[in-house]
Amino acid sequence: MTLSDSRAKPLRIEGGEIADRAGDASGIRVFKGIPYAAPPVGELRWRKPEPVKPWDGVLKADDWGPRGMQGDRLGDIDPLNKRMSEDCLYLNIWTPAQSAIDQLPVLFWIHGGSNNTGAGSQPEYDGGALARRGVVVVTINYRLDVFGFLAHPDLTRESGVGASGNYGLLDQIAALQWVQNNIAAFGGDPGAVTVFGESAGAMNISLLMVSPLTKGLFARAIGQSGGALKPAAVFGPKPLRTGEEDGLKFARGLGADSIAELRARPAQDVLKAALASPIAYGFGVVDGYVVPDHPAKIYAEGKQHAVPLLVGWNADEGTLFAARMVAWGPDLPSYAERIRTQYKDHAQGVLSLYPPGATLEDDKASFAALFGDEIISYGGWAWAERTAATGAAPVYRYYFNRRPPGAPELSIYPLTAPGSYHSAEICYVWDCLQIRDWPWEAADRRLADAMASYWVNFAKTGNPNGDGLPPWPTYEPGGAGRVMELGKDIGVQGEWRRDRYEFLDDYYRKAASR
Repeated sequence: MTLSDSRAKPLRIEGGEIADRAGDASGIRVFKGIPYAAPPVGELRWRKPEPVKPWDGVLKADDWGPRGMQGDRLGDIDPLNKRMSEDCLYLNIWTPAQSAIDQLPVLFWIHGGSNNTGAGSQPEYDGGALARRGVVVVTINYRLDVFGFLAHPDLTRESGVGASGNYGLLDQIAALQWVQNNIAAFGGDPGAVTVFGESAGAMNISLLMVSPLTKGLFARAIGQSGGALKPAAVFGPKPLRTGEEDGLKFARGLGADSIAELRARPAQDVLKAALASPIAYGFGVVDGYVVPDHPAKIYAEGKQHAVPLLVGWNADEGTLFAARMVAWGPDLPSYAERIRTQYKDHAQGVLSLYPPGATLEDDKASFAALFGDEIISYGGWAWAERTAATGAAPVYRYYFNRRPPGAPELSIYPLTAPGSYHSAEICYVWDCLQIRDWPWEAADRRLADAMASYWVNFAKTGNPNGDGLPPWPTYEPGGAGRVMELGKDIGVQGEWRRDRYEFLDDYYRKAASR
């Protein structure tokens, strides 16, 4: 935390005073590294976030706050910010407002990265282009991996609410509460907050929409390539008891018989153990407090918050994951064998929708399509379908099918893979093509301008439509829905591949009932 001796009149927020920032050439003021909660260190490790600690003097807000503890499995995702610490609960603001009375809509970003990696300071999350369209943009850091999602019987007992395992979600809620109390100082309207996020960020938002702790904290929601509605523990919240059992195994692996002993371990030791552990941390726990029940059940009953929703995914979500996570070879099972082992009596249905091909590359493509639908697309489809079925708030669905020109087929950073890969839409949403040295075409610039405009319009009104944009109708459930295609061509099409999602929906429902 750096302090300023600036004589300009500071802004007053929770914790103390913050130096006002000079605007850039377009008038956007940027505030970096604002604490929204107390550092979750020492005795506050694995506790709900506490209020900001007051500071003396004037906070400069000119440098990114440290990102949460994380590994480097995705490479150098945050080249602008090398700092990493448990002391990570910071947010950043881009505002075009000239004064506190402007009352502009707020776009609140929750980054992806499997809830294991990422930060609000990543270059692709530069909020300048969105802010120039008349909104305040907020990005946040939150606790990740085992620091953000460890459940344990000791933690459940000490919580006072009989819950543990959702500290990363509680951080996001604390940041939303901070926005409610402080964003007016930056010209934002606390009554017009839109949460938006990608991948794990979108999955988190689908959980925030069912949490009783978030009622009134946001007015609209956008989910890009995610949704925690798959009724299984993988890529969705696990039962509290399962989370506690996993937590006990983790602690014992470090030789800790209690949470007190685990809190005493250095953060780097805890992180190292988490990175080596076969247990996955990152998709939350059905704890009865933050997440009262499995979201698949809550959405099926129409009990989620009734806020307008914009949701969609990319054409080739699975290529990134399949290329990195699945091995093929003459001594390994074939595609059809893998499907029969996993799906058993339902294997023929899978193979008819994701058919084997004449070559290994064809098989890989079908497997990637299935894999992407299993972990990404189905969750988004169910999120849209269940929300639209209530009729309580409008739903807008999109389908992104543009592959950035020049993107390498596979690399560590930026994340790329064949086709319109997972995360390919991010540079378009943020209208920040300039951060990639790729041979962008007029179609890409047109698409980026359209997507940023749709997202900002939605943040302003709950409706993405606006002057000069192809009309985007609301989505209707049950097979009659129209979807906005976002690619080289921008326009409405009928729902694509619904037969796949209906098959998976039936399969998951039956699996959950067993």
